[in-house]
Amino acid sequence: MKVGIALGSGASRGWSHIGILRALHEEGITPEIVCGTSIGALVGAAYATDHLDKLEDWVLKLTKLKLAQFFEINTSLNGFVNRDRLVELLDGHVAPKQCNIEDLPKQFASITTDLESGRELWITEGSVLDAVWCSIALPGLFPAVKYQNKWVVDGGLVNPVPVSTCRALGADVVIAVNLNGDLLTRPQPKPVQNVKASTRSSKASPVSKITELVNYAGAVFSSKEDTEEAAPSMFDVIAGSVNITQDRITRSRMAGDPPDILLSPRLAKIGLLEFYRAEEAIDEGRACVKRMLPALQHALGL
Repeated sequence: MKVGIALGSGASRGWSHIGILRALHEEGITPEIVCGTSIGALVGAAYATDHLDKLEDWVLKLTKLKLAQFFEINTSLNGFVNRDRLVELLDGHVAPKQCNIEDLPKQFASITTDLESGRELWITEGSVLDAVWCSIALPGLFPAVKYQNKWVVDGGLVNPVPVSTCRALGADVVIAVNLNGDLLTRPQPKPVQNVKASTRSSKASPVSKITELVNYAGAVFSSKEDTEEAAPSMFDVIAGSVNITQDRITRSRMAGDPPDILLSPRLAKIGLLEFYRAEEAIDEGRACVKRMLPALQHALGL
């Protein structure tokens, strides 16, 4: 019986995939088919190439300052991510540049979106890193990626949790991981007014501006309370819009093609770009598997 795992999109909440894969392995559950969207493609690629240890070690050492080094302020308006730094990270901690999907011991696929037609594309061959790049190109942060003469962006826009891809690749049992299941059920605190003012300061250094960009992107789901009435920032709007879109699409897709097991880690408190909160996300991934262990064992006949 082939087990497939569909690793969903969710930006920084995606580090919980690491905890989930670890906990499944400890229970003797080893997916042979790995399909991922966005951050799910990144973690899935590390798992399929046996680089999960390296990725986990790196993310657990990530701080706000280190995270800020992956962003840059530029005038091109194509995105805020420093591509060169991220390429170096992916090459060392996810998959070597020369690694191809066909050479992996597990079946792997990433999901991306054709920007012109809006169609869903599955990448099942060629460079692993190219497959990851195409899937993580979140609008507003990453520029669109050229793939087979098409401009593509984040796969979460069309298939946030790729259950259908797992089944198409031959999975008999599909475990799906939805990172966004509880986001829209939690009250959204007001943005902090003094942060808003500081982002407008012309005297702020590039690093401080980028750091505030990272903080602000997650502010809409911050645990802090504030009584000030303030309009949402651009990053609040982007974060909220992405969450709403992915939640609605995920519900629709899984209603038509439900997984055998659905894992929904509780990650609403972690903001869109709070990648430095890896330990919390990984621990919750492990906890989620423990909560669902009876259902997993029943579905897999363990």
